[in-house]
Amino acid sequence: MKLAIGSDHAGYALKEVIKKHFSQHDLNDFGTHSEDSTDYPDYAHPTAEAVESGDCELGILICGSANGVCMTANKHAGIRAALCWTPEIAALARQHNNANIVCIPARFVSEEVALEIAETFLNTDFEGGRHDRRVQKIACS
Repeated sequence: MKLAIGSDHAGYALKEVIKKHFSQHDLNDFGTHSEDSTDYPDYAHPTAEAVESGDCELGILICGSANGVCMTANKHAGIRAALCWTPEIAALARQHNNANIVCIPARFVSEEVALEIAETFLNTDFEGGRHDRRVQKIACS
């Protein structure tokens, strides 16, 4: 699977853990590449663009609360980014909302939980059916 991943400084350490865990995938890392203070939109936009364009199948974004990267990614018409703090939320985001980017709050989950969230997100399929009708109503024209 080809994945896009990005973070700000608050998510950098967790991003590196996630990258190592998912090294079997083709990962496109859109930064940041250190813990030096930076602006989350600089990394959320290119990550979202890679998923929106189809260059990557799914994306992972990480920042302190995950709110900033989630808001930024969702500005892209083809993106359905979900802020997930438990594996159960990640499963529902895929199953019911066909989310294509998971946003993980680095300051509020452990590495173990973050890996479970990402694993669940990447391995859960969209259920379609009644959920497809709802997902079709998300985008603004």
